[in-house]
Amino acid sequence: MSNNRRKFLKLAGLTGLGAAGGGMLKGFAADRDDHKKLKGKILNTATVENNELNEKDISIIGLYGAWANSLNENKLPAFSFRRNEWKNLESWKKVAKQRLTERLGIPDIGGMPAVKINKQHSYDGLHIEELTWQLPYGRPTEAILLKPLNAKGKLPGVLAFHDHGGNKYFGSRKITRTSANQHPLMKEHQQVYYSGLAWANELAKRGYVVLVSDAFTFASRRVMFQDVPTQMRNGRNDEDPENVENIKVYNKWAGEHEHVMAKSLFSAGTTWPGVFFAEDRKALDILSARQDVDANRIGCAGLSGGGLRTVMMAGLDPGIKCAVDVGFMTTWKDFVLNKSYTHTWMVYVPLLPDELDFPEILGLRAPLPTLVLNDIDDTLYTMSEMKRAEKILSEVYKKAGAEERLKCSYYPGPHKFDMPMQEEAFNWFDRWLKA
Repeated sequence: MSNNRRKFLKLAGLTGLGAAGGGMLKGFAADRDDHKKLKGKILNTATVENNELNEKDISIIGLYGAWANSLNENKLPAFSFRRNEWKNLESWKKVAKQRLTERLGIPDIGGMPAVKINKQHSYDGLHIEELTWQLPYGRPTEAILLKPLNAKGKLPGVLAFHDHGGNKYFGSRKITRTSANQHPLMKEHQQVYYSGLAWANELAKRGYVVLVSDAFTFASRRVMFQDVPTQMRNGRNDEDPENVENIKVYNKWAGEHEHVMAKSLFSAGTTWPGVFFAEDRKALDILSARQDVDANRIGCAGLSGGGLRTVMMAGLDPGIKCAVDVGFMTTWKDFVLNKSYTHTWMVYVPLLPDELDFPEILGLRAPLPTLVLNDIDDTLYTMSEMKRAEKILSEVYKKAGAEERLKCSYYPGPHKFDMPMQEEAFNWFDRWLKA
């Protein structure tokens, strides 16, 4: 793979998130692995602080940054477990989860959908099922289920959440491999972010039933050209969709369409994270209902956009007994002052920062085991705010009397979920779901 192609994929994958930043990303970082010269110092772009610029008023929203940050800077959010008035863990969780649910505007999308098995086969030591289910809106959701070949009895299960990666044409294929015939873009994608591995496959091989479904607006759930008004298509169509150049065209359009989707969801009284959660909860129901799955031993994990979904799913649903959040942990302050433009519209929940800081969403699952994996050179976040998010989570877990059930690790390199990180994640699942 050429260096230019690798740089493009890395930049596009700023949690996926990057594609939603549109043209702003062009000036963000040509190559986030490079170190930049700043005032005579060599500084990693992930750790540059505003005060290191010696220009205290600089922020991504100009002179308004300090004011916007001051709205919540010197007070604990209203529903923070760190406040003195919250003494009882379960009482806090009940009230805080209710408020989070309200803020997310989680839509009611009906009961358990009927699941259709379209194909079953074996590959690389795994039994693979290609599934679909129909929700009350949109095209059928496509999903891939993997488990060890000839597995017996009930196994622990894991919901594996794919990333955003600036690539909405693909979904579950980003983290799976179902045959030797892999799309070249997915081969490159896995090489850049996952050490060339399909991590859902690797986890399944260790004795798990792993379910990977296409997220809302990705792959089978994506917005199709044919389904929007003619004036929004700019002459584009859905013909020959697997063509590499057509995929690039689609992904550019889909990134630019994110603000439209977000505004429409807000206008409908819901949020993008709320829709994610509603659909991911159906996937959890489907996984839990399987005869080959122990419903009391289910976890979830994901990188980037998958990390965002992990935070919401694991924070709200106690059916997730073990969680691994990869490459998505910081504070709302980081978004306010530094990083909102490198992230998709899928992140934001109006008014919630007054009530819970971002890491406290994941803290709602205390005392259940939680692992957070960060990359030191991840330009999606500042290191100081990743560390502050860890401190917030640690305070929640300490107050809950469950310090040993939280771990935050930092790895060298840019935004990724590479082999060493996967090994720690899988060992964490083994510790808590197989014991």
